[in-house]
Amino acid sequence: LFRSMFPAVLLQIFVVLLVCGVILWGIDRFPALDPNIRQIIRVLIIVFVAIWLIYLLFGMFGGSGFAPFPRTR
Repeated sequence: LFRSMFPAVLLQIFVVLLVCGVILWGIDRFPALDPNIRQIIRVLIIVFVAIWLIYLLFGMFGGSGFAPFPRTR
C-alpha cells in the first residue's frame, strides 16, 4: 500500500513546497508591504507548512499519516 502511495505523496509535497516558495517570493517582491507584516506572513506560512508536513508524514493529531509511529502495548 505504501509503495503505491509513495510517488503521489512526494508529488504532493513537491507541489505544496513549490507553491509556498512562490508565495514567499511574491511577498518579498511586493514593495508596498510593511516589513513587520511581511515577516509575520512569512512566519505563518512556514509554521503552517511545517505542521502540514508533520501531519502528513507522522499522522499528527490522531490522523493516519504516511509513516505512522509504531504502536506500543
